Amino acid sequence: MKVIICGAGQVGWQIARHLSGEQNDVTVVDNNPELVRRATDTLDVQGISGFASYPDVLDRAGARDADMIIAATHSDEVNMVTCQVAHSVFAIQRKIARLRAQSYMDAIYSDLYRRDHLPIDVVISPEREVADAALQRLAAPAAFDVESFLEGKAQLLGITIDENCPVINTPLRQLTDLFSTLKAIVVGVRRSGQLFVPAAGDQLFVGDDAYIFTDTRDLDRTLEIFGKTHKKQERIVIIGGGNVGLGVARVLESRTERLRVKVIEQNRTRAEQAADVLDRTIVLNGDGLDTAILQEAGISSADAVLAVTDDDKTNLLASVRAKELGCKMAITLINDPTLVPLMGPLDIDAYINPRSTTVSSILRHIRHGRVRGVYSIGDAEAEMIEAQVLGTSSIAGRTIKEIDFPEGTIVGGLLKGGKPVRPTGDTRIEEGDVIAIFAMTGDVPEVEQLLQVTLEYF
Repeated sequence: MKVIICGAGQVGWQIARHLSGEQNDVTVVDNNPELVRRATDTLDVQGISGFASYPDVLDRAGARDADMIIAATHSDEVNMVTCQVAHSVFAIQRKIARLRAQSYMDAIYSDLYRRDHLPIDVVISPEREVADAALQRLAAPAAFDVESFLEGKAQLLGITIDENCPVINTPLRQLTDLFSTLKAIVVGVRRSGQLFVPAAGDQLFVGDDAYIFTDTRDLDRTLEIFGKTHKKQERIVIIGGGNVGLGVARVLESRTERLRVKVIEQNRTRAEQAADVLDRTIVLNGDGLDTAILQEAGISSADAVLAVTDDDKTNLLASVRAKELGCKMAITLINDPTLVPLMGPLDIDAYINPRSTTVSSILRHIRHGRVRGVYSIGDAEAEMIEAQVLGTSSIAGRTIKEIDFPEGTIVGGLLKGGKPVRPTGDTRIEEGDVIAIFAMTGDVPEVEQLLQVTLEYF
């Protein structure tokens, strides 16, 4: 399949890496020659330097026989015009655009994207994706990373193992004997900065970051077994009143339980706009790094602080100060993945990576056929892949222990007849099952070959 990716930034590069790794014909377009060169030097892709919305640039990129275009530049308007040109001039069938401005997202204007108006098949909103991720972190406050799989019936949890964990120094194979009804599997462990798939004889140690795939119904029990308590979040302080902070506050207001939410926004105009939109949320105009403002927001008694400004360093420092003043939990928005290792030393409980959430969202839409979901772990070190099993796949009709999975992979869960199943070596994988596999990045191509993934479009 031939795909044109417009925008060679972090999101565009990751999408290009995924699709080129699946033997697709990928061309990357960006007006920054250095970004194009980086993509062509590190990936098996072609590159064109120029403005993606220009018809002659798209023509040079091979738009006349392209199957799909993904517009992920930094400009909403360029992305929209690119999709229009792709449709009107080149009749490209599938068009995906990343749009940031929330005005473009409003449901009452959804007719804008009809084929006879502005033909975009899928609109991705990074701010909405990040807001959803933030809400998932709040729902499982003891986890530093959370993502839903298998139609929401399973969760991938990232948990830091501490002295309170009852199962430290216990071989993982014994967890099945100790907790026979628990539908949870440790699929990944990060130790001393290195992520790996654990073997049955491996143990968990204090300081490890464990990725656990669990049945949603067993979420509270899983957290308890790994030494975490599931506390209800009632007082929340949001630092940053932009699209992400506003989106989270709106959802929290809509919930039936009474939550005390306060938003701190430095820009006065934006703070006033947030105050006009929100009903029950208190909006404070001030600097989220200012101790006086944080104390006015009641940070010492807050259950969680959510730092979601557009500046990574502000988010980090605001989180550290909030914890220092007594806040129980800090969730931080981090765009730069090289800052993630600072989470532990700075005592920050969880982080959200907009790049990972946006990439995962785009991949969910473009892999419209058998691969139903992809979640990037860490700095693209591993992936959680959700796929429907094809009848022609080499794994169909075989038990897990009979399948020659790569060493850096593990099956986290299955959906059989709409019901989640905890897999064992004797579990038989059948056509139509939905399988969730944790795979180190280097093993992803081999996993996809086992699945015999075919990309389908409408």
